[in-house]
Amino acid sequence: MQQDEAEKVVAALVERKVFAHVYRGSVNRFGVRVVLSDGREALWDVDGAAGLEAQVMADGVLVGFVPKIPGSESWGLEQTIDAIATATYE
Repeated sequence: MQQDEAEKVVAALVERKVFAHVYRGSVNRFGVRVVLSDGREALWDVDGAAGLEAQVMADGVLVGFVPKIPGSESWGLEQTIDAIATATYE
């Protein structure tokens, strides 16, 4: 995800009352960080791979994930925003 795309996704998520931030994974790699109500966080699209997926972290440890959503590599912003806003974290 590019920085400007991550910023647009975060702005739209915040409008939907999702506690989201732009996440800088590494040099020129951006994603979306969603803080979950139980203290975990979901890091969306930070690995640079095609398609939308998330790693769920607690205290810096991987505790779960949202697998790549089929077809998401060709989605626009609205579909990406909807998927993140309505995701279920187990």
